[in-house]
Amino acid sequence: MKNLKANSIDILERSVKYSLKIVKFYRQLEKDSVGRILGKQLLRSGTSIGANIYEAQGGQSKADFIAKISIAYKESRETAYWLRIMQESEMKYSKEIDDLKDETEQLIKILSSILLSSKQGLERQ
Repeated sequence: MKNLKANSIDILERSVKYSLKIVKFYRQLEKDSVGRILGKQLLRSGTSIGANIYEAQGGQSKADFIAKISIAYKESRETAYWLRIMQESEMKYSKEIDDLKDETEQLIKILSSILLSSKQGLERQ
């Protein structure tokens, strides 16, 4: 169920690129004991965003699509949390964290917009 319209390719590709950035960043964090622990949380939530966006494309109904996009949205919020913890704990990767935080906030806005328009579309049916 392709409900992401013209931007579907953009958000799909963007989520893959984002996941790859998360994976690369996690590899840097593995060298530090706290970084490794926080990094596992970040890796899980950050890569889950794209997985759920991809799953949404195969949704069996509009409600299923909305449910998957909702999960992607929640995972993006969780990812923002882990990045904030890393930043405020003064980890040495501030440039990487800033870049990921910016992209995470953009994904949150995009997913929020998709959810809002999808829910409005569902209500009109």
